[in-house]
Order: sequence, then structure tokens, then C-alpha cells
Amino acid sequence: MKIHEGKLSGIGKRFAIVVSRFNNLVSNRLLEGAEDCLLRHDVKKDDIETFKVPGAYEIPYIAKILAKKGKFDAVICLGAVIRGETPHFDFVASNVMRGIMQVNLEYNVPVVMGIITADTLEQALDRAGAKQNNKGFSAAMTALELVNIKIV
Repeated sequence: MKIHEGKLSGIGKRFAIVVSRFNNLVSNRLLEGAEDCLLRHDVKKDDIETFKVPGAYEIPYIAKILAKKGKFDAVICLGAVIRGETPHFDFVASNVMRGIMQVNLEYNVPVVMGIITADTLEQALDRAGAKQNNKGFSAAMTALELVNIKIV
């Protein structure tokens, strides 16, 4: 029996991070977590490029452009969609997730989903590292593993 797993090494790898400016209190923490993870795993600062977009809804569009260019070994998508008083949350959250998945399957580059969906700002901050693990850090760990898995 053969088991294939990716190592958590960023040596010689390039990463794009697409992050939403909307809900930036949360998004900035996710970005810090992702950068921290990549740097701890030997990715050079010059091999990390961050692309800031207005909101979560715009993330799949930029992720698609970056994946298509083939310049990066992985694209990490970060942002937060927080429920409000209207159904807007449901439309944005589901379409962002669907868009990221579509890009992930269309190109030969891992596109990692690090989007928090939460009912409240407090819940989102907790998932951005205030009380629990930082989901930006977790998304970067996933990207590291995926870029290093060998499929023969």
C-alpha cells in the first residue's frame, strides 16, 4: 500500500494570497496568519505576493487570473463573510465558495479556501486567531501540503 502526503516545506515555492479588504479587521488577521505560516516553513518573503480586493465576492475572479498565469505554486484565498440582517450573506458566501472551487478544479494549481463565514463579528474574530487557530494559518498549511504532494 502506498500513501502519498505532501511535506510542509515552502523551499523554492511561490504563493499568491488573495485577501478581501471588506471586514478587514478579520481579513488582516487571516493574512498575518497565512504569512506567518509560509515564512515559518521556509518560503522567502519575495516569493509571497498579496493581492487585495474590495470584498470576498471578487476573490474568485483574481484567483482565476493568478491560477491561469501559472506564476504561483498555489493561490490562498482569505476573507470573511459575516451574516447581516438580509439574505445577502447567503448569496455572497455560497457564490464565493462555488467560485473558488470552480477555479480550483479548472487549473493545475491548488486554490485554497480560507474564507470565514460567521454569524457575528465575534465568531469571525475567534476563527481568525482571537481564541482558536487562525484559519489563515490553516489555509497556508493546506497550500504547503498540496504543492508538495507527489502524484506519479
